[in-house]
Amino acid sequence: MNQGMLMVSALALAASLAAQDGAKALAPRLNAIYPELKDLYIDLHKNPELAFQEKRTAGVLAEGLKKLGFEVTTGVGGTGVVGLLKNGAGPVVMLRTELDGLPMEEKTGLPFASKATGIGSDGAPVPTAHACGHDLHMSAWFGTARLMAQSKGDWHGTLMLVGQPAEETVSGAAAMLKDGLFTRFPKPDFAISMHDDPSLPSGVIGYFPGYFRASSDSLEITIFGRGGHGAKPQTTVDPVLIAARSILVLQTLVSRENNPMDPAVVTVGAVHAGTVANIIPDQATLRISVRAFSPRVRKRLLAGIERQVKAEAMAASAPREPSIKTTSATDSVFNDPALTKRMVDSLQRGLGPDAVAEMPAQMTSEDFSQYGLAGVPAVLLHIGAVDPATLKAAEANGTVLPGPHSPQWAPNLEPTLKALVTAETLMLMDLMGRH
Repeated sequence: MNQGMLMVSALALAASLAAQDGAKALAPRLNAIYPELKDLYIDLHKNPELAFQEKRTAGVLAEGLKKLGFEVTTGVGGTGVVGLLKNGAGPVVMLRTELDGLPMEEKTGLPFASKATGIGSDGAPVPTAHACGHDLHMSAWFGTARLMAQSKGDWHGTLMLVGQPAEETVSGAAAMLKDGLFTRFPKPDFAISMHDDPSLPSGVIGYFPGYFRASSDSLEITIFGRGGHGAKPQTTVDPVLIAARSILVLQTLVSRENNPMDPAVVTVGAVHAGTVANIIPDQATLRISVRAFSPRVRKRLLAGIERQVKAEAMAASAPREPSIKTTSATDSVFNDPALTKRMVDSLQRGLGPDAVAEMPAQMTSEDFSQYGLAGVPAVLLHIGAVDPATLKAAEANGTVLPGPHSPQWAPNLEPTLKALVTAETLMLMDLMGRH
């Protein structure tokens, strides 16, 4: 081995040891603040707020950041929070968390289970719960802010903490960007975020380079007919029948028009039509979810849905074309391969190789995609949130455990929260450390 190779090996070994020492050094400080983070988690869990209604949540986080010395701006993109901690020349690194809960009733049985309500999309009160882990993400985000603020001698640059509203409606990221997130504030050199996961043991980090989370398009399609007496169908154009035929034919977009090697999903999640059995209604409404990784596949699916639904209406002599409205949409999350590798290497050094695992891409969606599309190298990682023994037993006997968006979802709190703070801090130190 020549002298140059020896020097490279020595530097790699030194970096590995430094990362491991860094993770060990974080433990006592993290243990010291854990009771505060647990209290924050319980408070956020008990008080969830729906998309763009997160005023209390944003206020709690903003006040906490101000006490740590961050420059804090609220109301970005509606209810978003931006905190800046400037520490000399260096990169700008963004760490994002989500603020909103879900319109559903919690059924975990936890002593601090949510009994909160929010205002649903129809204007009526609706039970609200943090059933996707955003309370966990926010608590870790604040814990990471605490550790970074305590360690300013170990890093340089600008730490940009973003509390994003309305992730569940995949509209908050776009709202913050439209409100000047990357123009009123420094545009980041890197953006990272993490999400809890029910398929991995507590504390294990999951990653996937490239397209990781699918695009999402929610459509509302109204099919128009000509109503009449249920006993005289020959005098009507039945929109329920057109809707039924459309539901069946839409599945051929995946089964017969799409390459099986390109993931795609078309789900009709809601059908609304009519009032009683003996009246054929004037119209029927379908609500459809469309998922894909490839922009090309996404475009083809959306065009195919329009073509198929209009064709079915024409075949039935409907009085007018169906109305097709997009109610929400976001793009695929693309994990920058170079940044993903750098973060994985850092986490493997700091946490050990068994604490980081490549995982499959997911058909679920996340509007974290918008930051990457705005020109920032970005990576979204997952973190296991299930007790290892529970997960192993479930895999052995084929039990399906609750996951995000289930009323029973509750992460294995202490090990997951501590691992999440440690992982975020290690990644930030890697990107902003004094090398």
